[in-house]
Amino acid sequence: MNHMITWSEIAVKDMDRAMNFYREVLGVDFKREDMGGMDYAMFDTAEELVSGALVAGECCNPSADGTIVYLNGGDDLSEPLSRITRLGNQVVVPKTAIADGECGYFAQFMDSEGNRVGLYSKN
Repeated sequence: MNHMITWSEIAVKDMDRAMNFYREVLGVDFKREDMGGMDYAMFDTAEELVSGALVAGECCNPSADGTIVYLNGGDDLSEPLSRITRLGNQVVVPKTAIADGECGYFAQFMDSEGNRVGLYSKN
């Protein structure tokens, strides 16, 4: 097994709003598809990388209290965190060192849909 996590789905209510939010915060693009009545916006990453999607549908309920997905925050979490606050969203855990920075840094924020989401970076 190469990775414990192989796919993630972040529940959204308003797909366009969520795509715009993540596009602005992380500078990513999406591939949008309908799969069995569910609206998917898959993060545009290299095929061999672990990835995920934003997903909207009847059974998709954004939550601040459930599982937390950690996304790649790039070279320095300060950059996406500043974009999050600029968009009017809340950073609930600021950039925090893991093992005095030896294992990188993490942060958590509330996205445009009401999900608590994490970011991770080595710096």
